[in-house]
Formats: sequence, C-alpha cells, structure tokens
Amino acid sequence: MELYLDSVDFAEIEAAFRLGFLAGLTTTPTFMHRQGITDIDGAIVRLAGMVPVLQVEALGDTAEQILEEAERLLALGLDKNKTVFKIPVSNEGVRACKLLRDHDLMVNVHLVYTLNQAYMAMAAGATYVCPLVGRLQDQGHDALALVEQCVEVVDRYGYDTKIMFSSVRHPEHVRTALLTGVHTITAPWKVMQVLTENVFTSVGTEQFVEHTRLMTINVKEVIAAHNPLVKSQETVFDALSQMTESGLGAVAVVNEKGDLAGIFTDGDLRRNLKEHGKALLDKEMATLLAGKPAPVSIPADARLYEAVKIFKEKGVDNIIVMDNNQPIGMLDIQDFVKMNLIG
Repeated sequence: MELYLDSVDFAEIEAAFRLGFLAGLTTTPTFMHRQGITDIDGAIVRLAGMVPVLQVEALGDTAEQILEEAERLLALGLDKNKTVFKIPVSNEGVRACKLLRDHDLMVNVHLVYTLNQAYMAMAAGATYVCPLVGRLQDQGHDALALVEQCVEVVDRYGYDTKIMFSSVRHPEHVRTALLTGVHTITAPWKVMQVLTENVFTSVGTEQFVEHTRLMTINVKEVIAAHNPLVKSQETVFDALSQMTESGLGAVAVVNEKGDLAGIFTDGDLRRNLKEHGKALLDKEMATLLAGKPAPVSIPADARLYEAVKIFKEKGVDNIIVMDNNQPIGMLDIQDFVKMNLIG
C-alpha cells in the first residue's frame, strides 16, 4: 500500500521524506492558504522538486479548462510521470478525468462521498479515487463502509484505479485503512510520526539499550571528571571540601605513594560527629580509618554490569575505581539509578 504525506509545510515535508519510503505528497489549496502561501505556482514547483510524486489541484469550470490548467502546470517544469492532477468529482470533473487520461496524465478524482461518485470516477479511468473518511465521519456517515465498497468494486470489475484513504485524523484511521484493503493512504505528519510508537516497544528498547550498556561500557567511562581524593594525613575538613567539589558522598583516602588506604563517607561523618563534635573537622584521616574494613573497589576496565552486581551484593553506595592499584574515580549508586541501571 502506498503511503503519501498530506501537507504543504516545507519543514515537515523535508522531515517526513527523510524516512526514505514515502510514495509522494498530496496538497490542497486550503493547505496552501492556511500556510500563508501566496506564490502558488512557485510553491508547486518547489514541492515537485522535493518529492517522488506530487498530487496537485487542477481546477476549472469545464473539462477543457481543467486540461488547460494541467498543461499550464506542466509547463512550469512539472514531470507528467511524477504529477497527479486532483479533480473534484462532478460531471465536468469525470469528463475532465477522461480527457486528461486520454492525454496520458494521471488523475485523482477526490472529494468523493458516495459510491456512485467513486464509480463514475473509476469508469472515467481515474488513477486514484479519494474518499474523505474523516470528513464523512464528522457528518455522521459510515465512511469505512464506503471505502470497503470502493475497494470491492475495483476488485470485482477490475478497474485500474487505486482507492486512496484520505482525511486521516488519527492512527486508528491508518490501521483501518490497512484492514479495508485500500491501495493508498495519505496522512498528515502528526499522525505519521506516532505510527511506530508503542509503550511496550519503548520499554523493550530501553531494556535493550540498558543491557547493552551494562555489557559493553567500562566503569572508567562513566566516572566523574573530578576524582575525590585526600591523603591519610589530611583532615576531615579536607575530605569535606573534596566531597563538596565532586558532589559525591564519599572520598578515597590514599597514602604517600598514592595507593588506596581507605574511604571516608558521609555516613562516617555523621557517626563520628556524635563522638567528636566540632573537633572532628581537624582529625586526620588515618586516625578515623583504623579498624575500618577495606573499601569496595573495582578495576577501571570492568563492565558496568559488574559494578551493578557489587552494588547489589555489597549494599554500598560508592565503589572506588582502580587503575594500577591507584584510585582514579568513584562510582555512586545514585548515578546508576539515574541511568536506569539499578531499579
């Protein structure tokens, strides 16, 4: 089934045709008026250069005038093999359809509201017959029954006509069009944009992205630029300064060689404040690390899933990232939560 875009908005036309598979573009004078277009011929020529096939209005009071208008538009530089002339259904309209088809021009007989109108267009050789589903439904008519009848007549009698489902208002119209067996649908960009959306697809995609990251990204790639470090002889005040600058709730403690000696966390701060009060700020890290278990660490080239496993099994909030036995950064569990790596 062909998929057309229904628009004259140049920006959304460019966006839509980047999809790479749209069959063409349908336009109306009403769209052009709403878009504020005053140079209609200029707009038509520009649109013709942007899309594979352009369906554009050819108006006139008589069939001859409609043919004359189609030829005038072609003289602007339009390609007859890439242009479909839209003609409102009427006796002169279907006569014009036959006249244009005799000149080997493609025709879309539109503004179709009844099966009789559609039949006359088919008999005249219309390339497309275009019922307006949304408008019919607005008037309380069974538009879907009309579309099904049009498709059935084409199939039963072998007319070389494509039924175009138009006046699309929402994604359900697209689904219905597919089920009714139409040959073409023309839809606005706002509807086309949401056709691939589904909450389960989104959830599944997020899971795939999350699991791919867990298996392919090293922990060193997600650590912050600032590495919170203090030396063993430095004070709690120095540690607080590093924690504040890094925005993390912990700081790694190293010895004179830069090797990891321990970790000081905001939890340690709260616990020691009860015992030492304000004097805590002047205490050296070495005195507070005595008796504490070794800090939890991870190699810099470990994968994210390994860090997630450590967070869950060890129940810690911070993991020190190590490279050549020296701390190069810190992982914070809250960062993993924000990245949706830990629920």
